[in-house]
Amino acid sequence: MAASSPRKTTSVLAPALLAASLSACMVGPTYHRPDSASAATPAFKEAAGWAPANPSDAADRKDWWTVFGDPTLNDLEGRVLVSNQTLKGAEAAYREARALVAQDRAALFPTVGLTGAASAGQTGAAPSRTTYQPSLGGSWAPDIWGSVRRTIQGAKASAQASAATLANARLSAQTEMAVDYIQLRQLDEQGRLLGATADAYARTLTIVRNKYAAGVAARGDVLTAQSQADAARANLADLEQQRARVEHAIAILAGQAPSTVTLAPAPWSLQVPPIPAALPSTLLERRPDIAAAERSAAAANARIGVQTAAYFPALTLTGQGGYASSQIGQLFSASTSFWSVGASVAESVFDAGARRARVAGARAAYDQTVAAYRQTVLTALGQVEDNLAAQRVLAAEEALRRSAADAANAAETIARNQYAAGTVDYTTVVVAQANALSARNTLLAIQAQRLTVAVTLIEALGGGWRTADMARS
Repeated sequence: MAASSPRKTTSVLAPALLAASLSACMVGPTYHRPDSASAATPAFKEAAGWAPANPSDAADRKDWWTVFGDPTLNDLEGRVLVSNQTLKGAEAAYREARALVAQDRAALFPTVGLTGAASAGQTGAAPSRTTYQPSLGGSWAPDIWGSVRRTIQGAKASAQASAATLANARLSAQTEMAVDYIQLRQLDEQGRLLGATADAYARTLTIVRNKYAAGVAARGDVLTAQSQADAARANLADLEQQRARVEHAIAILAGQAPSTVTLAPAPWSLQVPPIPAALPSTLLERRPDIAAAERSAAAANARIGVQTAAYFPALTLTGQGGYASSQIGQLFSASTSFWSVGASVAESVFDAGARRARVAGARAAYDQTVAAYRQTVLTALGQVEDNLAAQRVLAAEEALRRSAADAANAAETIARNQYAAGTVDYTTVVVAQANALSARNTLLAIQAQRLTVAVTLIEALGGGWRTADMARS
């Protein structure tokens, strides 16, 4: 093919120059983070009397579980980060989202291909002819209206949402581990209380049998005491089954087979840590689920621009160059070379409203993500309020339950002594023992509930996560 004249070459390259001058243009709406309920909420209603948060607070650290001061819990939380399979799946999804960003970004650049061909043929009685043709060709669709850049914006926002989703999955797994560990230690303490109760019942049974042998107690008293002692031992066996189930759940959260994890019983030593109450507005920076919802809205906004760009003509530039010869020795000489450049413009003139429908659909999808974002913020505010109220109420309830347990324990001791002295019947002892055991278990349950609420409050406040972590990732 003969080379084109300079004038023709200039006319062919004109669209490329025009594309470069328009490359800064992007159609579609500019994204702004949607307003949220937290902007109109100056403080949490239930946070009266709580200390404000500051950067040095222990609850602001990524390793927030260390505020409970339990080395075993610290070790288990470390295993969650390393081996939990749910987190591995979320991390793989995040890597996939990052790969999609790189894939979409490649559309900004030309596509170049190298081909080589050889063909042989014959026409009539003429000798056969072999032709060799290596060539290099490329095409480029300049992003004049910003469709590709909007796609990249959406992919980046989706990747950031995936990073926040990964952080939220990590926080949820850590929270679940802490809650399960609290339940394990609650069962240990409940077993200790029930074991002491079973021992006391056994001593009472001995006293009743002695009184029956002396003829000063009824046979029914012996049977009742025996029933109490047997029931206490049966309850201990049931606790063992409950503890095994919780221990297995902890092993799975740590990414290990249940048969490989054994946690020895330990005394009840967990204490409720002081948790500073943040401002509602800080939830936008601290809650990964809120960040994920906001980034999803940003991605949806970018897709409006992608659909809007379809209203405008698409320009494609092409070029090809190479050599063609029937002689290998002359293949790369100037006389066998060829090249060509071209440009094409495509525009839909009638699509029965398809583009308009796609833009409307993209806007509706964006409105859905905005509503989901605002609902996520409202849910987060409610979770913090719920846990702040629970902490306040349970703290007051624990003091009352402790007083009730002390009184019930004293009443049990008095009833046993009175029965031994013969001043009350055995029914009084049974009632006192049942009340004391119930009061002790209720107090333990309140203490465990306060610890669980502390964990869920830290989770509701976002743990130690920040949106800056998402940006760095």
